[in-house]
Amino acid sequence: MKFGAIQRVVGALVGLSSLMMLPPAAVGAMYGDGTTDLFLISAAVLALTGGAIYLPVHGATRDLRLRDGFLVVVACWLTLAAVGALPFLLMEDPDLNYADALFESMSGLTTTGATIITRINDLPRGILFYRQQLQWLGGMGIIVLAVAILPMLRIGGMQLYRAEFPGPLKDAKLTPRITETAKALWLLYLGITALCALCYWLGGMSMFDAVGHAFSTVAIGGFSTHDQSLAYFNNPTLEMVAIIFMFIAGINFALHFAAWRNASAQHYFQDYELKAYTMLIVVFSVLATVTLLFGGVYDDVFAAARYGVFQVVSALTTTGFTSTDFYLWPGFLPLLLVCLAFIGGCAGSTAGGVKVIRVVLLYRHAVREIQRLVHPHAVLPLKFGGRTTAPSVLDAVMGFFFLFAVSTVFLTICLRATGVDQLTAFSAVTACITNLGPGLGQVGQSYAILNDPAKVLLSIAMLAGRLEIYTLLVLLTPTFWRD
Repeated sequence: MKFGAIQRVVGALVGLSSLMMLPPAAVGAMYGDGTTDLFLISAAVLALTGGAIYLPVHGATRDLRLRDGFLVVVACWLTLAAVGALPFLLMEDPDLNYADALFESMSGLTTTGATIITRINDLPRGILFYRQQLQWLGGMGIIVLAVAILPMLRIGGMQLYRAEFPGPLKDAKLTPRITETAKALWLLYLGITALCALCYWLGGMSMFDAVGHAFSTVAIGGFSTHDQSLAYFNNPTLEMVAIIFMFIAGINFALHFAAWRNASAQHYFQDYELKAYTMLIVVFSVLATVTLLFGGVYDDVFAAARYGVFQVVSALTTTGFTSTDFYLWPGFLPLLLVCLAFIGGCAGSTAGGVKVIRVVLLYRHAVREIQRLVHPHAVLPLKFGGRTTAPSVLDAVMGFFFLFAVSTVFLTICLRATGVDQLTAFSAVTACITNLGPGLGQVGQSYAILNDPAKVLLSIAMLAGRLEIYTLLVLLTPTFWRD
């Protein structure tokens, strides 16, 4: 294990993370809310800490192996969540302990959107901007951003890209060089964010709210600058903008890049996962609309469709925005919405969950096994998008699904052991491990009511979900630490 090179990367990233304190410091100065000094102090602490970690090993120049990449990914996410909690810890109102501050920071960076703050409307503008910025930076992955600068540190980046990039198709590259891939992704990400902010502004938001919600929409995060989320605005136009950009952000960014580079939408229509993703949204949106209408929650089709479609898209993409208090809806619909987050968006998107491509492969595998009961000697290849799926891919998908399910059950039991009721425990773990955010029961509005051990457990669930289980659990195996 190349600990010197790993320490060098972590130190550099901590030092560079001081820069993320400067935009909210500028916002605080612009609005005169008294948070500028708070962020400047945080920036100084991070710069000094990063330098103290980096300088002793600044001469370490060896390339990282894949195994080192896993450790770097986890170390960087944990470190960034830990240091990102500093501004929340330094706030005077609300007065947060470190478990609260870590929870909020981890929720932002992992684009979960769960919050322990109950009076968001009263927060200073600098803190509000910082929360939204955390989600935006976490959206495409802090490590993917670091890949673009690793060549300057003389440390290879392909190992990190394969260890962190979401979805089962980890070896796919958009450009021949990994550095160019990372830059291309971030430029595309920035462009979609700017377009989303413009649409929000034209739809009636203030520029501050438009930028903040664009950050969390494209990142599929769910943080809002208001306690009521999108319900605060009560504006169907803004909700439509959110639906469109949540849907876009839930699509594989490789497709966006291909469409942009070739100036053609042909790739979208040829992608089987995107077709399945769209079909799932349509089917569940119709189901939600019909349930709300005939269940008497809303009196007309427009209102039922307006709220039903919004919450389905928000849940399936694991964004977590709310346009109404959906957890108060009667019947099975609230639980269904939380469970939709298990599916998530497409591989290569900023969404959490299992991912549509894995769900489709598991469904097709299950159908094939049923067919084998009738025709035990038949040769039934498993195809996806017209291509036969390699057994190794299916093995990886089944292993991931098993670990995802077992992790959810295990963390739910642990959360129950802290004194949380059953519905709250299950929905909180589900909402955090899928990076959805809003839960049911006691965490319908916020997670502030939970005790500190529960918040730490849920912070682990967020990280596990963001790193897709394997990256975190591999560190717990004895084989990983053997030379």
